[in-house]
Amino acid sequence: MSEYQYYEFLSIDRPLKEDDMAELRALSTRATITPVSFTNEYNWGDFKGNPDNLMQRYFDAHVYVANWMTAIFMVRLPIETLTRETAKAVAAPYLLDIKPTKTHWIITWSLEESENYDRFGMEDGRGWMARLAPVRDELLRGDLRSLYIGWLAVMVGEMMDDDEMEPLSVSGLGDLTVAQQALAEFLEVDPDLLAGAGMGSPAAQESEVSRREMEKWIDSLPREEVNSILKQLLEGKGQQAERSVRNRFAVWRRGLQNSDTDAPRRRVGELCKNAEKVRLIRLEKQKRDRKQRETKRREKRKAYLKNLSSDFPKAWASVKEPVERGSGRGYDEACRKLVDIAEAYDLFATKNQFQSELKKFMDGHLQRKALIQRIVKAGIWKDQ
Repeated sequence: MSEYQYYEFLSIDRPLKEDDMAELRALSTRATITPVSFTNEYNWGDFKGNPDNLMQRYFDAHVYVANWMTAIFMVRLPIETLTRETAKAVAAPYLLDIKPTKTHWIITWSLEESENYDRFGMEDGRGWMARLAPVRDELLRGDLRSLYIGWLAVMVGEMMDDDEMEPLSVSGLGDLTVAQQALAEFLEVDPDLLAGAGMGSPAAQESEVSRREMEKWIDSLPREEVNSILKQLLEGKGQQAERSVRNRFAVWRRGLQNSDTDAPRRRVGELCKNAEKVRLIRLEKQKRDRKQRETKRREKRKAYLKNLSSDFPKAWASVKEPVERGSGRGYDEACRKLVDIAEAYDLFATKNQFQSELKKFMDGHLQRKALIQRIVKAGIWKDQ
């Protein structure tokens, strides 16, 4: 297997400047660089840049995939987005890393020891950023479910004791967003464990923004912040200004709410028991589904054979054409037809009638050794 690495960075809050793009170009002559992104693939060699440094200086999201079973997703968030208590509660070295800078949090979800060889044998990294990037906006709005998903990966990776507690109680685990589901898939979180964590999790509360809230927040803005926003608009940076305003407003609203639920935290042992319940329910459903599919298959087969039995002479005539082709493929087709006819006689006539008709049919084809071998193997003819 040849070496493969995929790097993708995304700038969300502000576009890259020309100087920024020039500095990034110095790190790679082959990368695709735009005012909002940096993408490169390596089949040999390595990337000269340091993803941590690039995230601190330029970017808001990063995806890395390597075919030695490694997958990494990173986001950069304003420091006001998380409390230090929350960051400390869920963080775990090498699996869910949460580091502060002076102005931001850098959050890193890592998968380092996958056993999904099929995935990484075909994985090229493309498409993950589009699926995962919305996680950042969700965190800005105070939705901590993506951090909980990262902790579930930690729980399995570190084989925690049953008495250990979940780091925080989060609502809505039973109804994850599309991006959160993608993150769980990216990190290969056990689906049964994920569903088990959702058992008993309070429903996520929809929180609509009221005009009164907006007016209250706008009235509280310091004049220098208002001036900064207006300056951005006049400089043609409307998208950057909008993103900045929305982020600040989300942080302010989060200060009025309690992101965590009042539900008691659960022990690891309880989550494991929930996961086992989910597994048993899933297996039972799969068993029922298989049974239903088999019942439908048998009903369809029986209807086909009944139709075949309604005109046996026509059925026998249909075998002649593939036999007379004299090819291996023709003999295979003829054998399949004969097996069907035999089963139709068994259900809607008698086996003796089939054997009598088969003998008549074969009297003209006893020289076709390849055909005889096939129907003997199918168990509907005894070699003379």
